[in-house]
Amino acid sequence: MTVIYARSKGLTDKDTHYCPGCTHGLIHRLVAEVLVELDLLNDAIGCASVGCSVLSYNYLNVDMIESAHGRAPAVATGVKRVHPTKPVFTYQGDGDLASIGTAEIVHVAHRGEKITTIFVNNAIYGMTGGQMAPTTLPMQKVTTAPEGRDVAHCGMPLRVSEMIAQIPGAAYVERVSVHSPKAVRQAKKAIRNGFLCQMGGFGFSLIEVLSTCPTGWGLSPVDSLQWLEDNMIPYYPLGVLRSPEEA
Repeated sequence: MTVIYARSKGLTDKDTHYCPGCTHGLIHRLVAEVLVELDLLNDAIGCASVGCSVLSYNYLNVDMIESAHGRAPAVATGVKRVHPTKPVFTYQGDGDLASIGTAEIVHVAHRGEKITTIFVNNAIYGMTGGQMAPTTLPMQKVTTAPEGRDVAHCGMPLRVSEMIAQIPGAAYVERVSVHSPKAVRQAKKAIRNGFLCQMGGFGFSLIEVLSTCPTGWGLSPVDSLQWLEDNMIPYYPLGVLRSPEEA
């Protein structure tokens, strides 16, 4: 029988715990496949932070370190400086990276640390009950803003990739999504480029992946994919914001 698809060696044998329709598992697969295809799997070291993203250490078949909330970039800095030839990455959600971890991600980019960050943005705090995150969209309803995010009170959502792309130490920044097969293919390409940027010694790389949270959004998995396309992409446009040629 012809095998059309086989589980990546970059993944463990554990079934993921994520809610139905959550795209964390899909993003895990993309990271795993890239590490295998670039022959980096045996040397890679990942730093997970707090939130739904923390349990990536159960599913990615590489050495992983659990970091304190928001501190994965600081931990990854230490790991990379001790092991400068190894591929080091952080896997973080928006509640983690864009809130308590804002200083860490800004300064790791400012120093031009040669690590790669996979930043999963689903516009909500998923693990802790669906509260408003720095990335929650205007008038998006969440548990801590049942009438929707009031920008007059809370300000506009934080565009992390645009912010990081302005920092000279950031060599590669791209925002992608996983709402369609075409988008998934582009997301994998971007993750690959992020690791190539690191291994080429160009500097810091960040790949922002727009993701879904059907449970937190109160939508079905299929409707969540459409909501992402209709609502998140207009505010968080996809594309390369910075490349090594511009760094």
